[in-house]
Amino acid sequence: MFRTTAAQLRAHVARVLASCLAIVIAVGFVVATLSLNASAEAGVLEAVGAQYTASDVVVTAGEHPGDEAAAALGALVGPLTATPGVAAVSLDRSTTAQVRWPERTGSSYTSVQSLGTAEQLRWQRPAAGRLPTGPGEVAVSTRAGVEPGTVLSVTALPPVDAPAEPAAEPAAEPAAEQVRVVGTVDLGGDPTAGIAPRLFATDAQVLAWGGSGVEQLRLAAAGGTSPEQLLERVGALLPAGAGLSALTGAQAAQQVADAYTGDAQSLTSVLLVFGAVAVLVAGLVIANTFAVVLAQRTREMALLRCVGATRGQVGRGVLLEALVVGLLASAVGVAAGAALAAAVGAVVARTDAPIALDRLVVPPVAVVVGLLLGTLVTVAAAAAPARAATRVAPLAALRPLAPAAVRSRAGLVRLVLGLVVLVPSTAAMALSARSGSLTPAVGAGALSFLGFLLVAQRLVPAVVAVAGAPFGRLGGVPARLAAGNASRNPRRTAATATALVIGVTLTTAMVVGAASTRASAADAIEAAYPTDVVVQGSDGVGAQVLDALRGLEQVASVAAVDEVQVVDAAGNGFPLTGVDPAAAREVVRSQQRSPVPAEGQVVLSTGAAATLGVGDGERLRVRADPGTGGPASGPEVELAVRVAPGTEQFAVATAADVRRAAPDAQPTGAWVRLREGLSDAEEGAAVDAVTDVVAGALPTSDVSGVVALRSSLDQLLTTMLLIVTGLLAVAVVIALIGVGNTLALSVVERRQESGLLRALGLTRGQLRALLAWEALLVAGVAGVIGVVLGTGYGLAGTSSVLAAEAPVVLDVPWLQVAGIVVVAGLAGVLASVLPARRAAKTPPVAAIAD
Repeated sequence: MFRTTAAQLRAHVARVLASCLAIVIAVGFVVATLSLNASAEAGVLEAVGAQYTASDVVVTAGEHPGDEAAAALGALVGPLTATPGVAAVSLDRSTTAQVRWPERTGSSYTSVQSLGTAEQLRWQRPAAGRLPTGPGEVAVSTRAGVEPGTVLSVTALPPVDAPAEPAAEPAAEPAAEQVRVVGTVDLGGDPTAGIAPRLFATDAQVLAWGGSGVEQLRLAAAGGTSPEQLLERVGALLPAGAGLSALTGAQAAQQVADAYTGDAQSLTSVLLVFGAVAVLVAGLVIANTFAVVLAQRTREMALLRCVGATRGQVGRGVLLEALVVGLLASAVGVAAGAALAAAVGAVVARTDAPIALDRLVVPPVAVVVGLLLGTLVTVAAAAAPARAATRVAPLAALRPLAPAAVRSRAGLVRLVLGLVVLVPSTAAMALSARSGSLTPAVGAGALSFLGFLLVAQRLVPAVVAVAGAPFGRLGGVPARLAAGNASRNPRRTAATATALVIGVTLTTAMVVGAASTRASAADAIEAAYPTDVVVQGSDGVGAQVLDALRGLEQVASVAAVDEVQVVDAAGNGFPLTGVDPAAAREVVRSQQRSPVPAEGQVVLSTGAAATLGVGDGERLRVRADPGTGGPASGPEVELAVRVAPGTEQFAVATAADVRRAAPDAQPTGAWVRLREGLSDAEEGAAVDAVTDVVAGALPTSDVSGVVALRSSLDQLLTTMLLIVTGLLAVAVVIALIGVGNTLALSVVERRQESGLLRALGLTRGQLRALLAWEALLVAGVAGVIGVVLGTGYGLAGTSSVLAAEAPVVLDVPWLQVAGIVVVAGLAGVLASVLPARRAAKTPPVAAIAD
């Protein structure tokens, strides 16, 4: 049978082309998904965790180390340097300084980071010039837009822990220091690089500018020592109770990347669920394709049986053919998936997307999964057609088989089983989605869809019969015949519609899921960063500055902010922010997640409520802290507590309530909202304009352009959704192949019927119109069913991924959903073109004689 199978493959390559194409696309989808995920993880690690990727071990004291922890880190340098297996130890420090940038009217606060004390552990790579080697030299990030050789004016800030003693004379302003830019550092795909410029200097220079104690230590392992071995030795040297921890460089980089992007496993799981559905589509296409092939080869197999081939030999021959086709198509699919991932990465690399995909990573697991998945699915899909072919007696196989009725015992069992699977799994999916349980929701969703596929053989023909009633009045005789044919053979109708239902369901789920994810993410981002620009001034912000900010072209509205230090009844001190409610409502973007306080109310973040020991609806008594040197203390003020889980502000009250507690309070800052529709470059220019206005009047002010971070996160989401949408488009192509294959099967089965219609006077054009109307009817019904299913699965999928992290905003883009139904109908008509031409070309006499 092996020689017979090989001869069949060589002689009829076109017969298995559709199967090959379907499995190539499905395997390519899975491989591309896994490769893009690995490439994205590598890109984020390389960008966000760049400072750790060159280190073997990192010792840190947390995000905000105290003096004790910093001292403990510094004391470790000697013992770590002497530890066997340590090649180098680098100290990292940072500080903040005021920098006057060229062609700017004022100065702004800028982060200054040390290069590290060990040259071999320096992660900064100069894009132009060189790195600093001594005092008076700095390197800047490319975000600053300055070239090597530029002279900057840098003013070191006084230590934050300097004693606030009354002085007879005002303290002199710190002297500005002139430094030269000797190089620029390209931070690559680091999404935080565009928020503000950074300075890089030697460790001694950072110390001279007020750098605090050691923030972290980075170690390089000597030859022959693995990072894990070095980590074990370092861990034994860490003092107990100092709050220090050690990680490998890879773990530290992954931790930083996860803190920015979140755990990527959820997104990967969703993508692979879509990949699994694409494989299911391919399996149905392969099954239909082999049914077409076997229908065309019925006489061949009958002759093989007549000349002595057993049922087992015929069945094994078909399965062997499927194995060869599956293996070859899977290999091509792996290559196609890698090429697709490379193409997507190349396109993304040419954009301003904040996630780097310019380096292709094809993990070995993607290759293995692709080969095994494609081969096994092909063999499994061919099993049923092969079994059906071997059950026919040799003489009976010389005639085409009549299709089994749907209303058989097997059809009834399938219907009952489908309902048993569909109903409880759909309910479980809804409950899991509501609670934000991703894994149970995915499993329940898969079972739910499987249950629908079992029910589809009864459901789809019934819906087609109802929808076909008005068709006769639209298209005349061909349309009436098409409606009758679609209802006459429910099994064929269900098989034709199912492939398209899957594709439309997948597409709709992605469109609805993407819209809901984007809406939910935008809501969460606006809640985390409710204002575009935040201005903070230690000396107060006067009316002139506020008016100047309102006069900027890019600014839409400005709200003055009071901030005073208060204490509660238990003596807990904390900053209380005061805003005018009317002005704040024009500035705050997400007032549902970051609500504006009402009179007599204080809005607390979840962390603030836990720190102060109060809950939602309780009362909080506050008074100005007289020991801070701020505004004069007033009476104790009682405020109603409102806990807002989405807000990042510690405590916010109305300006009137703040001034009741501190009568002399004056605006110390401002919240600024920019005009809508600004590009990334315009947003950066707007932040610079705000900085110029504020820095000119208030040299010690601080301007935070959080709009840049919000825009960066939004770009990241947009990039990932574009990648997912591009990948899911291939599933629709698979579905169209399935529709074309099933229509081709229907033409083969109805060869005599078509010949009889031609003999009775139906023209070629009318026969083609009949098949087109039938395809339009079936595809339209499939489109509507797929849209309904896809909308439900899309909303459930979004909720299951996001509900555990933040409130979900469900969004159904109705215009796009309607477009999917229209496209599905047109796709069905297009898929019927080739089968219709083949049927019309067959002479009536030849068709009837078969």
